[in-house]
Amino acid sequence: MVIVFLLIVVGFLVSSRVFAEISEQRFGNPTHYFFHQLLYGFLLGLVLGVAAYKVSLSSLKKWSLFLILFNLILMVLVFVPGLKVFSGGAARWINFGWFTFQPSEFLKLSFIVYLAALMSSRSSDKRAKKDWKLNLAPFLTVLGFVVALLYFQSDLSTLVVISISALAIYFLSGTPLWQNVLLFLTAFLVFFIFVFSSSYRMKRIFVLLGISRDPLGIGYQVKQTLISIGSGGILGQGLREFSQMSFIPHLISDSVFAEIGRMLGFLGSALLVALYCLFLWRGVNIAKNSKDNFSKLLVIGIISWIYSQAIINIGAMLKILPLTGIPLPFISYGGSHIAIELAAVGLLLNVSSKAK
Repeated sequence: MVIVFLLIVVGFLVSSRVFAEISEQRFGNPTHYFFHQLLYGFLLGLVLGVAAYKVSLSSLKKWSLFLILFNLILMVLVFVPGLKVFSGGAARWINFGWFTFQPSEFLKLSFIVYLAALMSSRSSDKRAKKDWKLNLAPFLTVLGFVVALLYFQSDLSTLVVISISALAIYFLSGTPLWQNVLLFLTAFLVFFIFVFSSSYRMKRIFVLLGISRDPLGIGYQVKQTLISIGSGGILGQGLREFSQMSFIPHLISDSVFAEIGRMLGFLGSALLVALYCLFLWRGVNIAKNSKDNFSKLLVIGIISWIYSQAIINIGAMLKILPLTGIPLPFISYGGSHIAIELAAVGLLLNVSSKAK
């Protein structure tokens, strides 16, 4: 809880200036983004987190199938005219009138809960663990639906994060090695299909590898983020210096780490990465001390999701990984992802409170 609190504080330090500048330009009101983040992100997330902390884990396991089915229905509603919201050339949001919601963020958690319930029910039976019809088949069936929906939403980054969490749960549930190797190779194949089925994804890979530069096109955002991060030096420029907001696309959401690097410098950025590493380490300890397999796999899935998403976002800003549209956990602007992430933290604390 302390680690997450510190990450949220970092987010507010950055948002206090960046949100105000961009909000003033777009709405003539410097507090628009701040209060939206506070109300639909942190306050809603706090309510969900407390509920997740109080919920019975056995009841959560029992209702996991209904949870994932409900989420898949929401994913389908994204394509319904009148409800879908286009942004960035893709329909990933549902418009409920007074607020919009991104079902793929909820999917990260509901899919982890379902997989933890599915694999924990098989792990106690040695015959079931080795029989691919009882574990691999249902796993691939649900994953196939998820892949198809995310493919039509053009949401490769969410698919990568979900796949990493799913593979971690499947491997640590004690399934045979050949099944895990097969899943790993299948994941690679699906990834390449996603990449080479879209010209702009291919261009991002080419920019990463140095095959193509395209400084005014696909390579523009990465170039500007590197300039912003590099300008922070060792100690950073502080909160009052000139921002790169006019030059970096999606600064308050996908590219917020660039502003963190400029404001807090190398040391501040390194401390931020250290907080995510501590989050992973603390989560592993909670998993090791869990009372049952469901709790252990649930924790493994959550920490794999949060940590991998942070590394993918930061790696993209540093041109170590391809540029993605994935938010930085607990920090980037966006109500849906912060609310669900805080709900996941509530589940971590729930499991921790019941640990041996």
